[in-house]
Amino acid sequence: MFLPLIYTPSNNAGIMATPFLLSEDSIELQFATNHMGHFLLTNELLEMMKKTALLSKKEGRIVNVSSRRHKFSYPEGIRFDKINEQSGYNRLSAYGQSKLANVLHAKELAKRLKEDGVEITANSVHPGAVATNLFRNFGLANGLVSLFGKFVIKTMEQGAATTCYVALHPQVKGKSGLYFADCNVVEVSEQANDTNLAKKLWDFSLSLVSKRPNTP
Repeated sequence: MFLPLIYTPSNNAGIMATPFLLSEDSIELQFATNHMGHFLLTNELLEMMKKTALLSKKEGRIVNVSSRRHKFSYPEGIRFDKINEQSGYNRLSAYGQSKLANVLHAKELAKRLKEDGVEITANSVHPGAVATNLFRNFGLANGLVSLFGKFVIKTMEQGAATTCYVALHPQVKGKSGLYFADCNVVEVSEQANDTNLAKKLWDFSLSLVSKRPNTP
């Protein structure tokens, strides 16, 4: 039996290990796609979710799809002063940075929702290695995944299991600011537990959003 939920946005869009590129908003592409898009979408929906949670008295849940690669970001965690610089760019570290941002975002959002007394939770998940085209920037590795992936990594249905569990299962009711893998709470990196880093990322992300041109 599943809980009646008001709305459960799952922030799942992602790219991995791209060459250095900038988005249309001139933000490093992995950070823009994997974190900023999720941050903006969540903020756009948040007030509606809060009002609906209050009126319906039902729990809302926000799920960020992160990765165990959040443990392998740059040494400073988030390159706030160099986020869009090609110098020092490492495609895997940049991916790790964006996945670290997913965890930090969920933790900071969970704290703010709790302070507001709103019945909405925010968590992050690691879906596991899944047989998708996420590996398309790896050349030979992508070919190996296509050939042998079904024998060693998860299917798309298996990869979606933890996200669905955190979004819908009654056992997760009221749990917030956590990181899940294989439908269990697991530990995150030291950087992902840094509350000051989470707050700084929140403020930094807001500043980037405020610079976006107004669209019709």
